[in-house]
Amino acid sequence: MADITLQFPDGKQRQFDANATTKDVAQSIAISLAKKAVAGKLDGQLIDLNAPLKRDGKIEIVTKDSADGLAVLRQSVALLTKVALKETFPEIQFGSEVGDADGFYVDTDKQDGQVSVDSLPAVTDKVQAFINQKLAIKHVIVSKADALKKLEGTSYEAKLVEDSDKTEFPFYEIDGVSVLASGVSFDNTGDIKFFRLLSVAGAYFEGKSSNPMLQRIYGTAFYKQADLDADLQARQEAREHDHRVIGNDLDLFFVDPKVGAGLPYWMPNGATIRRTIERYIIDKEVADGYQHVYTPVLANLDLYKTSGHWAHYREDMFPPMDMGDGEMLELRPMNCPSHIQIYNHHIRSYRELPLRIAELGMMHRYEKSGALSGLQRVREMTLNDGHTFVALDQVQDEFKKILRLIMDVYKDFNINDYSFRLSYRDPENTEKYFDDDEMWNRSQTMLKGAMDDLGLDYYEAEGEAAFYGPKLDIQTKTALGNDETMSTIQLDFMLPDRFDLKYVGADGEDHRPVMIHRGIVGTMERFIAYLTEIYKGAFPTWLAPKQVKIIPVSDNKHGKYAESLSKKLLAAGVRAEVDHRGEKMNYLIRDAQTHKIPYTLVVGDQEMADEAVSVRKYGEQNSETMSADKFRDEVLDDIAHYSNYKG
Repeated sequence: MADITLQFPDGKQRQFDANATTKDVAQSIAISLAKKAVAGKLDGQLIDLNAPLKRDGKIEIVTKDSADGLAVLRQSVALLTKVALKETFPEIQFGSEVGDADGFYVDTDKQDGQVSVDSLPAVTDKVQAFINQKLAIKHVIVSKADALKKLEGTSYEAKLVEDSDKTEFPFYEIDGVSVLASGVSFDNTGDIKFFRLLSVAGAYFEGKSSNPMLQRIYGTAFYKQADLDADLQARQEAREHDHRVIGNDLDLFFVDPKVGAGLPYWMPNGATIRRTIERYIIDKEVADGYQHVYTPVLANLDLYKTSGHWAHYREDMFPPMDMGDGEMLELRPMNCPSHIQIYNHHIRSYRELPLRIAELGMMHRYEKSGALSGLQRVREMTLNDGHTFVALDQVQDEFKKILRLIMDVYKDFNINDYSFRLSYRDPENTEKYFDDDEMWNRSQTMLKGAMDDLGLDYYEAEGEAAFYGPKLDIQTKTALGNDETMSTIQLDFMLPDRFDLKYVGADGEDHRPVMIHRGIVGTMERFIAYLTEIYKGAFPTWLAPKQVKIIPVSDNKHGKYAESLSKKLLAAGVRAEVDHRGEKMNYLIRDAQTHKIPYTLVVGDQEMADEAVSVRKYGEQNSETMSADKFRDEVLDDIAHYSNYKG
C-alpha cells in the first residue's frame, strides 16, 4: 500500500512505499535513468541513492551528467581519501571535507608532522586500491549525541558537530573504517573511476585566522578520463598564468604571515613594475588636466558617516580607532570623501569647472582571510582614483573625455578585449541605493546618452550600480577568459548634496556641482596581477623590471666592456645590468630567458673590438650582432612604443 506522495519536477505526483529509495523511483520511470542515477534530492536536499525516502516531498533524480552528480562523485572520493589517510596515519585528525562542482578537499591535522605533497602518492595508491576492490560503502545516520561519542578524541570534527544546528549526522564505513561525512556518497567504491589528488595547502580551521592551521588536500574527480585530462590541462594552464606563482618565480612580491594576510611586500622587481605604471598614469592624467594630490589614509569617522560609507559599507571597513576625547579615526575604504575636502577647501567658481582631482590613494578593506588571494584580493591597496567636479551641462562631455582617456591607456597596455556595462540601480531595492528617483532617472539617462553619442556598444545591468549613483563598468577578459571590471566611470548627485558642495555660477549665485568618480586601471595590486597573468610574466620592455641582461663571455676579459655598456644604457633610461657570476654561458643565457628578460646581450672579443653586442630577444633562439649604439636606439624605440612594439 502506498505510504508517501512524491512530486516530480514537471509537477506530476505519484505514490510510493515509504521504504522506497531514489533508485526505486528512477527504476519505475526508466531502467536507463536508474543506470545514470547517483543520488536523489528530496525537497532540494541531496540524499543517498539507496536511502529510504520515508516522507512526502518534491523528488529529483540526480544523474552523472549533472553538477550535483559530479559533486556526489567528488564527495565519495573525499571520503575514500579520509579513510586512506586514516589507515596511513592512524593518529590523523580531520577538519572539514567538501566535494562539489569545483573539486574536493579534505582538511587534516597530523600530530607528528604535516601531510605534504610527498604523502599524496601513497594516499593515491590506497584510494585506487579501494576502488579496485569494489568495496561496499556502508551508510549510517546517528544522533548528535551518538556522533559526539563516535568522535571522542577528535577535537576538530567534534567541534563541527557540537556547533551544528543539525540533529542527525551521516557516517560512512569503508574497509572497516568509519568517517564523518558532510555530503552523500556512492554505495560502492567501484563506482569511482577517474580521480587525482592535486596539492596540499594550509587552511585555517573553519576559515578563522585565530584557529589552528590545518593541511588541506585538494583533489578532483570525473566520470570520464577525457574530462579529467581536460581539467588537468586547464589547471596547468591556469598555473602557468597564476600571478602568485609567477610573482614568486620572478621575485615580484610576497606576503609574510608574521605581518598579516592580504598585506603584500613589493620586492625590487615588483616595485619597479609598479613605479613604472604609477609614473605613466600620473603623466597621462596630468596631461589630461588632472591635479594630483596626496591625502591622509586616516580620517575622522564622521567623514564617512556624512558620505554614507559607514551606513552602507561598514562591513568592509576596519573598526574605528578610539583616540580619546570622542575622536574616532577610521582607515579609509575609499578616497572620494578626501577629494571632496580638497574641493571644499576653497570657494569655487564656475570658471574652475571641470575641476579634476587625481591620486594614487592608499585604501584599506576589511577582507576575511578566506577571500584573500595574492594581489587580487588584499587588505591594503592603492587605487588609481580620480574625481571630477562639473556643472550639470558639462556632464556628458566630461564623461566622454574620461572614456577616451581610458581607451587611450588600454591601447598603451595592449588591452583590446573589453566590453561596456551600464550599471543601474534596482528601483525595488530602496535600502541598497540612495533614495532619489529623480536623481537616478536623470543620471542614468545622461550615461546612456553619452554612450549613444559615442556610438559604442554596451549592455545594461540592473542592480549593479553603487549606492550613490549609476556607473559605466568596463569589463576586460582575464588570461583565462573570465570577465573582470577594470575601469569605472560613475555619476554622483548624492555626495555633493551630503557635503553641501557649491560653486559660484556666472549669475553670482551658488550652484550644486555634479561629481564624477573614475578609475582607469583600478588598484595597482589588482592591475599588476592582471598584467602578470596576461603576459605570463613576460612583460613588454617598458614594464619589465630588468630590460637588458649583459653577459660577458669572460668576466675577466670582457667585464669592463659589459659595465661600460650597462652605464650607457642606464644613462639613457634603460634598466640594464651585467651578470658577473662567471657561470657557463648557456646557463646564464637560459637563466635570463627563465626570468623573462626582454633582451640578453652577449659580449666577447669580437663585440668588444667592434663596439658591438650580440642581441637575443626573449623567446627567440637566434641572436643578431649590431653596434652598441644601434641596440640602444632599438631598445629605446621599443620602450617608447609601450606594449605595441613590433620590432
